[in-house]
Amino acid sequence: MIQELNDSQPEEQKPEVGQEPSEKNLEPENQVAEQSVEKDKEKEDLPKRTVLVRYGKVGLIGQFRHNERTIPSIKTHVVVQTDRGLEMGEVISPSGAHRGCTCVIPKENIDKYIKDSGPDYPFSRNGKVVRLATVQDLNEYRHIEENAINEGKRCKELIKKLNLEMKIVEIEHLFGGDRIIYYFMAEGRIDFRELVKQLAKEFNTRIEMRQVGARDEAMLVGDYDTCGQELCCKRFLKVLQPVSMRMAKVQRTTLDPAKISGRCGRLKCCLRYENVGYEELQKRLPKNNTMVLSELGHGRVVDSMVLTQLVKIRLEETGRMVAVNVEELLDRNYKPTEEELKRQKEIQAKKEAKQQQRERKQQQADEKADQRKNARDNQGRKDQRQKDPRQRDQKNKDNEQKKDDQSSPQAQQGQEGQEGAPKKKRRRRRRRRKKTDGGGENSGGSDNPSPPSE
Repeated sequence: MIQELNDSQPEEQKPEVGQEPSEKNLEPENQVAEQSVEKDKEKEDLPKRTVLVRYGKVGLIGQFRHNERTIPSIKTHVVVQTDRGLEMGEVISPSGAHRGCTCVIPKENIDKYIKDSGPDYPFSRNGKVVRLATVQDLNEYRHIEENAINEGKRCKELIKKLNLEMKIVEIEHLFGGDRIIYYFMAEGRIDFRELVKQLAKEFNTRIEMRQVGARDEAMLVGDYDTCGQELCCKRFLKVLQPVSMRMAKVQRTTLDPAKISGRCGRLKCCLRYENVGYEELQKRLPKNNTMVLSELGHGRVVDSMVLTQLVKIRLEETGRMVAVNVEELLDRNYKPTEEELKRQKEIQAKKEAKQQQRERKQQQADEKADQRKNARDNQGRKDQRQKDPRQRDQKNKDNEQKKDDQSSPQAQQGQEGQEGAPKKKRRRRRRRRKKTDGGGENSGGSDNPSPPSE
């Protein structure tokens, strides 16, 4: 039955050998070939007629077609039509093109960069270059930027009037006047519906409010960092990925927050640039406190250096510290034998005995030093007492004389009637007392001086 049905179907007329195919058979093949050639031309023309443009306050990137006869040069201002509206942009590269095209950045490199940057990378191909910016366009754009300052002041006044806890960071007024974008900071969610209504009513355009963080604020208003270069987030970084303190520890950088923090107050984004390389090198190193075997013997890992790939080992037999390259390690997870463990215990016991002996000697030396110090102090006190006996005796006599003067009735009457004798008389009395004391000592202990001879 199947064979009958197949036989009933009309067979296609095949040209005989040496016979040329008919025109009816060539028509569909020629159409397909022409369409494929046209598509190839369009694909070839598409990258040649595109440019990479940076636009917007955030620095968005787009690859847009243009109809100019010559390829616009770098840093040429152009008017572009994007999803947001009519904007002013700047050419950063002539194009990304197919192989064989003389361009700055190939299309394969652009696609790879976007893929590596992640799905959040702000790249768009939905747009076109309307025209090269003229002098009139640049003047109009400058006028719009000046008006944006007044628009920001007006927004701040309304925020203060409505008692909203938010801070305006930057204002972006699109070149075509389609919308005004306000970038603001706030601790939590803000109900700004009334604010948007009043701004839209006053400026007669679409108002858009975008909440940003500390790192986005640095991207919008920052300029230069401590390295002397323009901020990475302002120049080329579009996706701000997280940076942790662990990256700084792996790279052995300083942990001073003032030195590793950027303009935003967070850790610098450049700590992430070399993190992948450091992590790969770190995986090749053994962990600390692991037993390894080298040509010098087995020991425990004390420290390691990532860039130089050196491992610092404390040898178990001698206790010496050595630095060995990772490639020179014979075993990274060495397990010592029983004999080596016994020898290691004996060596450890000897070390502890020596340490205890050193401590005892040090303690005895400290005790002897304290005894010598106390003896010197006591001897110094004795010497001080026996040094000037005449001064000591003189002080005792002066004290006794003062007590006698104060206890005498004449001194008491004098204190009651008069506060004291004049200063000159007191000085004379003191001089007389000194003379009498000196004369008594010289005359063998007699208190009264000898009368003058006639």
